[in-house]
Amino acid sequence: MPKHIYLQPDAPDPIHSDDVVLALVRNHVPDVHAVTGIDESGGEARTYAIDDNIILKVQRPQQLRPLTSLEKEIFFLNQLSLNEDISVPKVLGYGREGSIEYTVMTRMPGIAVVNTTLEGDARKETLFKLGQTLRRIHSAPQQPFHTSGLFPGDTNFDDVKARFEEAFDGLIGRIRDKDITWALPYTAEQVATKALAALPESNQRVALHSNPGPTHTFVDASTRLFTGLIDFGDAYVSHPAWDLWRWNLPADRQAVLAGYTSDKEVDDAFMGTWRVVMVLSDMMAIAYETNANAASQADLKVFVEQR
Repeated sequence: MPKHIYLQPDAPDPIHSDDVVLALVRNHVPDVHAVTGIDESGGEARTYAIDDNIILKVQRPQQLRPLTSLEKEIFFLNQLSLNEDISVPKVLGYGREGSIEYTVMTRMPGIAVVNTTLEGDARKETLFKLGQTLRRIHSAPQQPFHTSGLFPGDTNFDDVKARFEEAFDGLIGRIRDKDITWALPYTAEQVATKALAALPESNQRVALHSNPGPTHTFVDASTRLFTGLIDFGDAYVSHPAWDLWRWNLPADRQAVLAGYTSDKEVDDAFMGTWRVVMVLSDMMAIAYETNANAASQADLKVFVEQR
């Protein structure tokens, strides 16, 4: 699996002029008029809003790394465009001009969950819809992803298990090194050992979004209901349960699971893997001292004390 290593950290990273941005977009959408905003909140890419409904996404040269790829993202989005029930951006164009690699796509309506308050029934409904969307994404034909050569990841169960082991080791190390408060009567190592022992062997592997969390999940600005999912540039192949862990609160993850299983049930091996992923998510919330810390500690206690 590629690591988070930046290949050219000292490369120039200019903000492009409106003329340059519009020229790139007009290669694919001739009748655009104006640059209406710039968003630098993304790690690997800078995005330019064009008119009301178009985004130009440009790879930031100093943020180029093996795991992330605009080419991979447009491949993923084009595969998903075959299913009209999946709400993701539509690719309008992709290209390179000189040192600029870019994608032109439709703009997802609404705002990212991270930029708003999402509570009560709206929160539950949005996370349910996110779960439904993830199941539909995972149900896309997988052979094109495997043969494209664009998607790193796990080819067998040993790879999947190694991914879990590495993730647990990293969180245990952070909890120790940062002297994070650990209130459970069991050590982090004991929790991880039990989780790994419970991991069922499974041949399930799909192309994953990678981070369908609050930053990439969009809701309507007025109703706070789900509008879609963006940013597939970090996609990789592994067990599908890995896409269901990016929400800190245990109740949120249950809502995502409810949506994920609403169209079709999952098997026991999936649920066993999902439970291990949820343990990881709880430990992540503790290790990074999120507002879900207390709920995560309680959730882990129940897990360890289950027979």
